[in-house]
Amino acid sequence: MSEPKLSELNLQDPTQPPPPEAVLPTMYDLPSEDLEEPGLPDEFHDFQPQLLRETCQPTGYPADQVFIGTDLNLYYDSRHTQWHKRPDWFLVLGVPRAQTQQDLRWSYVIWMEGVAPFLVVELLSPGTEAEDLGQTLREVNQPPTKWQTYEQVLRVPYYVIFDRYQNQLRVFQLVGSRYQELAVPEQRFWLEDIELGIGVWQGRYQDAEGLWLRWYDNNHWIPTAAEQADEQAQRADEQAQRADEQAQRAERLAQRLRELGIDPDQV
Repeated sequence: MSEPKLSELNLQDPTQPPPPEAVLPTMYDLPSEDLEEPGLPDEFHDFQPQLLRETCQPTGYPADQVFIGTDLNLYYDSRHTQWHKRPDWFLVLGVPRAQTQQDLRWSYVIWMEGVAPFLVVELLSPGTEAEDLGQTLREVNQPPTKWQTYEQVLRVPYYVIFDRYQNQLRVFQLVGSRYQELAVPEQRFWLEDIELGIGVWQGRYQDAEGLWLRWYDNNHWIPTAAEQADEQAQRADEQAQRADEQAQRAERLAQRLRELGIDPDQV
């Protein structure tokens, strides 16, 4: 007689071992972050920055003068050259993009580039939430916190925070020397400086349905490359269908003329 499968065993029978799925931790029980370096990417932290990159098209700046950094070290103090932050996503305007693979940036160094980010996006995670929201204090003889760096050192004009657990978008604007939180009606915020908006979109990206942060223009979500390809394919299908319908109508008319004894080629 074959032995029973673990999944078929009665958990109330103390003589039988429990199935692994009943005692082993799930992905919800295990830490998703390195305790020594919280905030390391999970799948969401891979996909979400890609969507922001694909849909970010600032008005007034050519594509080769727009730099987007994703999970890239940002060095900000020439007096302390090892100090850096690592934003989930940031946008810099007026700096050249790399034209060859050899010139791709290993990091973004302020004293070399000369231009600070225009906007920074942080994606909240349990290990970084307090620092992202400016709730941590700077320790003695330690670098400034992330919030202090963006607000007081780099003076980034816009700081955007997206909490995917609460599905909440928060936007802070530098006013004077401090960040002020702005109203975000309907989870959308328009940046007049670049004639572009950022908001929370319900849809499917990378085959995953959910709420995503993406850019929009004139109340229309800016399409990704895949969405543009789908739209072009749909338009091509519609054009082919219209052409086929026109050919069928022409053939029906020609057949009717022949029945009347009229050569359609002579009409």
